[in-house]
Amino acid sequence: MSSSESNFANSKVLTDSELASLANHIKAWGMALGFQQVGICDIDVRHHDSALRHYIEMAYQGQMDYLARNTDKRLAPDSLHENTCRIVSVRMNYLPPDAGFAKSLANDKIAYVSRYALGRDYHKVMRQRLKKLGEKIKDFCEHLDYRPFVDSAPVLEHAVAEKAGIGWTGKHTLTLNEEAGSWFFLGELFINIPVPIDEKVKEQCGSCNACISICPTQAIVAPYKLDARKCISYLTIEHKGEIPLEFRQAIGNRIYGCDDCQLVCPWNRYADITEEKDFFAREKLNQQDLLSLFAWTEEEFLTNTQGSPIRRIGFQSWQRNLSIGMGNASFDSTILNALEKALIDTNDPVLRSHFEWAIQAQLDKKDAQEKSISSRQHQRLIRVIKKGLPRDA
Repeated sequence: MSSSESNFANSKVLTDSELASLANHIKAWGMALGFQQVGICDIDVRHHDSALRHYIEMAYQGQMDYLARNTDKRLAPDSLHENTCRIVSVRMNYLPPDAGFAKSLANDKIAYVSRYALGRDYHKVMRQRLKKLGEKIKDFCEHLDYRPFVDSAPVLEHAVAEKAGIGWTGKHTLTLNEEAGSWFFLGELFINIPVPIDEKVKEQCGSCNACISICPTQAIVAPYKLDARKCISYLTIEHKGEIPLEFRQAIGNRIYGCDDCQLVCPWNRYADITEEKDFFAREKLNQQDLLSLFAWTEEEFLTNTQGSPIRRIGFQSWQRNLSIGMGNASFDSTILNALEKALIDTNDPVLRSHFEWAIQAQLDKKDAQEKSISSRQHQRLIRVIKKGLPRDA
């Protein structure tokens, strides 16, 4: 460290030029650590108050009770970490090579896993990098106090990303960036140094409603409003117990998450493939047939999902989700036999209910000599992927 940098590090009152220089350093260090974009904002997110409270009043959060707690803290970031006056917002791309979206969705016997979950758990990757960024800043400015967040506290991450210039909030409620689409993770570093802030970017969804019209369960109830209770990602990941009958057929072969609203978004045509190998697809989870995954024991599930975000849903939800996919598949005697055996072997009431449903769905297809019902909407989704995302289809 040069003498001028040493003086900077030891100074408790930074000049405007020093603060501007530090902001530039923070962005450069963040990029060097593997983040694709770094933005900075202040901590005033109070303009989201009414929208947040309406969301809770409508019970759109479903079983995610934590979203209804600590509302005041969500609207006052400095209550999460004392003396915070700025938030460093970062994004990291996660779209893996050979994503095979259409390939998975067009084959009803292949398990579809949301592409963010095919690699290593992003919470761990992002948090480690944010901590390193904080340490780097502290080396340069010793009175820094910081705290990293990655889905680990009541933080309005999309609101923060929007304010920090990372992107705008799309009608599907995800953050969109004109260069990266929405295939990225977000993280935050709370700091106590008043570095210059970035400008909010212009919203660019315009009149497009592609994400709203393609949603299999119509979970986007209005632009910028998502009812999680209808969302396939919520149902297959966060929801515990029985999945309502009305959504099971629409789930199709999606056993963990759903990417449909992102797949039809025009901005995702420009998204880059991630260079982060931690986010590359694991062979045991990617493009696997439903039967193979359903055959896993609980021990195999825990082993094969170690370090993966999938592990946290637990074995019961894993088998529940797979049985829905198997019920939705075109008739296959092997699938039917596996479900019937599983029904005999379990006393779990949730699993028994889903296995019985899946067995009946398979028998109905056998009796009618029909293939899996594929809606016009689903076929349109596959056509859109092939045309709009040929590299990732």
